[in-house]
Amino acid sequence: MPKPYPSEFRDDVVRVAQNREPGVTIEQIAKDFGVHPMTLQKWLQRAAVDDGAKPGVTRTEAAETRELRKRVRLLEQENEVLRRAAAYLSQANLPKRFYPLVTELAASGIPVTVTCRVLRLSRQPYYRWLASPITDSEVVEAYRANALFDAHRDDPEFGHRLLADEARDAGEPMADRTAWRITASNCWWSVFGKKRGRNSKKPGPAVHDDLCTVTDENGRVRHEFTADGPNQLWLTDITEHKTAEGKLYLCAIKDVFGNKIVGYSIDSRMKSSLAVRALENAVAMRGAVAGCVVHSDRGSQFRSRKFLRALSRHHLVGSMGRVASCGDNAAMESFFALLQKNVLDRRSWTSREQLRIAIVTWIERTYHRRRRQAALGRLTPIEFEAFMNTTVALAA
Repeated sequence: MPKPYPSEFRDDVVRVAQNREPGVTIEQIAKDFGVHPMTLQKWLQRAAVDDGAKPGVTRTEAAETRELRKRVRLLEQENEVLRRAAAYLSQANLPKRFYPLVTELAASGIPVTVTCRVLRLSRQPYYRWLASPITDSEVVEAYRANALFDAHRDDPEFGHRLLADEARDAGEPMADRTAWRITASNCWWSVFGKKRGRNSKKPGPAVHDDLCTVTDENGRVRHEFTADGPNQLWLTDITEHKTAEGKLYLCAIKDVFGNKIVGYSIDSRMKSSLAVRALENAVAMRGAVAGCVVHSDRGSQFRSRKFLRALSRHHLVGSMGRVASCGDNAAMESFFALLQKNVLDRRSWTSREQLRIAIVTWIERTYHRRRRQAALGRLTPIEFEAFMNTTVALAA
């Protein structure tokens, strides 16, 4: 069974087909994007139904029906939580604790997420309670925190060292470092201390090791973006360009083996969902990708929980370069430089839709199928991968 195309890719191909120039046939567009002409015809018919030009159930209506069914099932679960909670708390012989109720409802098939949301509980404390009871060290920590808080409330100008002295006098011995850790975690700062901004613009710490770093025989550290086969090393980054309607952002993923853009996503906002959609599109187009290394910079989109969960879900390995070092992702920057030169800077763009069509057309038709690369033996990325796959099949 052929693998399905990502929805964003289908929408882009339909846009190009609907806005094609006179004399350009559907078959030519299908060939440029590597899809079957009948498949493109079906996509155009579905787009006509969604636009109201033809009768039928649109994708929006089908999605609304699925969402309504999901909502009904969720409401039934929430009603069951409230019913069981009322019955549970009405029994005088049982302690009024919610955590055992959450466990009972989970055994009945109601997700912990639903129960905690209805009862306004946090899931992390529940899982900690479920894993183990309160330890002695946590009790000692609580007494120390109470002593430090009492001292901070009495003298807000004291720093952590003076607060530790006050706590020791109150009968809670601790090191100055321990006092600093407790006060810092609870944001008990001295009123005379320096201001601590919450919205720092400095890049956050790397969530992955840099797996593309190698050390040569002279001891110099450099990056090496090479792969012996497809789906071994992917590079990803985000670029932006201005239009009359505002900025348009592109997140692209390139396979180092054949320099092919295996997945991309385009949106008007640079959120973590942009990087997640690009990764999901790449996995959908490539199939078995477990163990592939995905190298990126330290952008917040690639450090987000959504992106990390997507990597874990598909068994991908993350890699992250240094801060403010374009050489750590030079292979991806070279692709963006080509895109900038051949598309973005060629003219001024009045709308995001117009620029989006130009980007996907250049990637799928020109970069993948017409632009030969010296590093690939004067072959295009599509020709190179087809040649290598054929060679491997014959060798087997």
